[in-house]
Amino acid sequence: MTPLDCAENLHRIRLIATDMDGTLTIQEKFSTKLLAAFDRCHHAGIQILVVTGRSAGWVSGLANYLPIWGAIAENGGLFYRGETQEFLVPILDVNLHRQKLAEMFAELQTHFPNLQESSDNAFRRTDWTFDVADLTLEELERINLLCQTKGWGFTYSTIQCHLKLVAQSKALGLSRILEHDFTHYDREQIATIGDSPNDESLFDASQFPISIGVANLKRYQNQLQHLPTYVTIAEEGNGFCEFVDAVLKGR
Repeated sequence: MTPLDCAENLHRIRLIATDMDGTLTIQEKFSTKLLAAFDRCHHAGIQILVVTGRSAGWVSGLANYLPIWGAIAENGGLFYRGETQEFLVPILDVNLHRQKLAEMFAELQTHFPNLQESSDNAFRRTDWTFDVADLTLEELERINLLCQTKGWGFTYSTIQCHLKLVAQSKALGLSRILEHDFTHYDREQIATIGDSPNDESLFDASQFPISIGVANLKRYQNQLQHLPTYVTIAEEGNGFCEFVDAVLKGR
């Protein structure tokens, strides 16, 4: 990962696809500094697209209230813009899908009895979440293997663990939106930014040549196959604002 201050051509950025928790937040909250950064991007003609693992219920509200172009929820599961909701993964029967996810979670609990369903799980449509707290890296790897053997995908962030479809990721969801709404941008006009393992697909240089990790990503760097191109000095939302400063510096 190269320090952000060594980056070139950031002035060409027209779209920032960003994770939320740990990337936009500071100690789990939005700051006035962040909202000011959003406003500065808006006036510079730069769109903000939030790409988060948070639930449909949470994100449908955020997409209306935050000054952003749109938001992808549930790690590439759904897209929200204004009153519009679009599934980005092929689920024909949401209730049946959720039932199957619940069965997989129940099986995981037979191996890990202390697993606790996340507080926002009831507001989800495409995935199933449980708390990541107190799980070791070895336990996370075992959970991933158990999910794979049953045909499910698995990822985790600083906040939650996610049971999901195998073909469900932030990169796949983002690519669908780019192919539909941003065909006039080349990939060097698009930046991705995140802080944890569920952002890894956004760091794949073959798809997103300009990717950024906020400094708190460093704690996971030995667990990732794809690392971001650049890394900020500051952590969390301050790192995002550092990136916005760098993008706007040459304008």
